[in-house]
Amino acid sequence: MKLISYHRAGQAHFGAVTANGVVELTHRLNGVPDLAALLADNALVAQAGQLVAAAKADYALDSVQLAPVIPRPGKVVCVGINYVEHAAEAGRKVGQYPVIFQRYSETLLAHEAPLLRPKASADFDFEAELAVVIGKGGAHIDPADAMEHVAGYTCFNDASVRDWQFHTHQYGMGKNFAATGAIGPWLVTADEIADYRELTVTGLLNGERMQHGKLSELAFDIPALIAYISKALPWNPGDILATGTPSGIGFKRTPPVFLKAGDRYEVVISQIGTLSNPVADEA
Repeated sequence: MKLISYHRAGQAHFGAVTANGVVELTHRLNGVPDLAALLADNALVAQAGQLVAAAKADYALDSVQLAPVIPRPGKVVCVGINYVEHAAEAGRKVGQYPVIFQRYSETLLAHEAPLLRPKASADFDFEAELAVVIGKGGAHIDPADAMEHVAGYTCFNDASVRDWQFHTHQYGMGKNFAATGAIGPWLVTADEIADYRELTVTGLLNGERMQHGKLSELAFDIPALIAYISKALPWNPGDILATGTPSGIGFKRTPPVFLKAGDRYEVVISQIGTLSNPVADEA
């Protein structure tokens, strides 16, 4: 299934995207408050699949306002320097442990919502990534069991304010400006992806390919990341893991390429879809 969170007629909903439009699940699954709650229960997910298979679309996809796939995730955990070629272009080496930082959920925005280039900086960069959405929570997860905790996958743009990122050794501030973390347009459930390592991630700036990588090239794969982070903090349903970006980022180009108002950046992931966002200046 392709699952979405969205607004229609001023109300928050969740549902599934089919070839004919959107099947609303909010009212078909009474008592399930949001998509994160649905993903927490495999029986509910199976029930949702049956409902979607039997139902006609309730309305057209372009009649709804998409929200971030998980509108208010409890945590968004991001991984840096996780492709070998990206590490090389950044002048870094992949270490013994993954580079972990966090995003605040309030920085997230949906497909087609404008990425905001902040007043504070012109060094606004792009990072195409695969994001993993957690379904089954847990702590101290064995890597061999980690994929059981994956509800699905979506596209992510970890747009970064580069000069702020390097103000200090802790570069989280450059990753947490308002309206810079695009995610969506939908979540593809894990049963639809036979092997995530076969996925490719491509980043397009105004239609020109800037980034490209294969998930098989991750220095720390998804099971290792889920297991490592779970030793420190339990995963909860709806949490998001952003797996890192391939080479081709803007500030390592000669000359550097930064996002500006009027641009459009697209994250294209095979078997999942395209996350597309225009760029605007902060008001």
